[in-house]
Amino acid sequence: MPRKKRKKNQWVKWRHKPVRLILAGFVGAYVRIKSGVKVEKLKNSNKRQYLIIMNHTTAFDQFFIGMAFKQPVYYIASEDLFSNGFVSKLLSYFLAPIPIKKQTTDIKAVRDCLRVAKEGGTIALAPEGNRSFSGKTGYFKPSIASLAARLKLPIAVFRIEGGYGAHPRWSDVWRKGYLRAYVSRVIEPEEYKQLSEDELFRLIQKEMYVDEAVADHTYHHEKLAEYIERAMYVCPYCGLSEFESHNDVVQCRKCGRKIRYLPTKELQGIDFEFPFRFMSDWYDYQCSFINSLDLMAFGDEPIYSDTTQFSEVILYKNKRLICKEARMSIYNDKITADIGSEIIMLPFDEISVITVLGRNKLNIYHKDKLYQLKGEKRFNALKYMNLYYRKKNMEMGDNDGQFLGL
Repeated sequence: MPRKKRKKNQWVKWRHKPVRLILAGFVGAYVRIKSGVKVEKLKNSNKRQYLIIMNHTTAFDQFFIGMAFKQPVYYIASEDLFSNGFVSKLLSYFLAPIPIKKQTTDIKAVRDCLRVAKEGGTIALAPEGNRSFSGKTGYFKPSIASLAARLKLPIAVFRIEGGYGAHPRWSDVWRKGYLRAYVSRVIEPEEYKQLSEDELFRLIQKEMYVDEAVADHTYHHEKLAEYIERAMYVCPYCGLSEFESHNDVVQCRKCGRKIRYLPTKELQGIDFEFPFRFMSDWYDYQCSFINSLDLMAFGDEPIYSDTTQFSEVILYKNKRLICKEARMSIYNDKITADIGSEIIMLPFDEISVITVLGRNKLNIYHKDKLYQLKGEKRFNALKYMNLYYRKKNMEMGDNDGQFLGL
């Protein structure tokens, strides 16, 4: 008697529907109360599939999508999400997100997307791959257009407006104020199949772009400036520096100047004229400063040093703590980790990618290993990534290269 052919294991499963309903009810209610968001539901969204693309500003963006769409949504998520042991297994079982390696061209992730689309699933991703530190939609790779063209799904552009005002990436607190999440446009396959990939990419860029450097709404909390130092490390008066914030004021540790963060998202110098009106202005200056920085001038001296937790990430399994209080230092050609018993050397030319996760975590892809730094509350992970990419640009002969990892 011939053996029955086994059905291939499906990515899209029936159980995802009741899970989606439960999350939309209980988690959705919490998200509304916590964030004050106004989510506009897409009518008849469950009648067809979509590729959902969104600008990424808050920690709740994926929940906003879940509240706007009636069907289960399969999110493309950083591989770090899949390296947390039992928690990752639960997420994979109930939600089945699609893993991707940040800042790389991940062929497997593309194949997984094609598989989900073939099985009738709706896919969501943030092309930036990172939440904005500045309030402006950041860099993302043109390969998003290639993926969209291969999937051949309607592209739902999901805009989140007011996200940076309500919950900046560097902050721990939600501020009360305007926050809207909605589908601003659906780009049909019949429309974009007439476009080249470059034209489609520019269309996606245009439709996704959000710039919150405008005093259009007010956001209120007593700790408006707290932890700006997670994003900012360049002072317009001192150059490379460190900052410390409390409540609505942040101070440069070198020159002592203080800046107040206003409910309008504007910046105001205390007893002096601060040259930047919004965080994005300051952030752009910081990027320009790093892009013109001569790293070789530092010689053998560390540019920055911090004490952080230092771990190895066992991809798709868990994390192995190497040292609870490692002394991390970045030089003009390497990062070192002093773990007491030895100093681990991570030369730039052996590092393939550095990415920032969340507010104060850093992933370093060194040879065949993945290391993770997790700092204390005020740790600035961004500077390590920026300085690494500055050196990488210099080595490639691209001294005017603008890409600093985000």
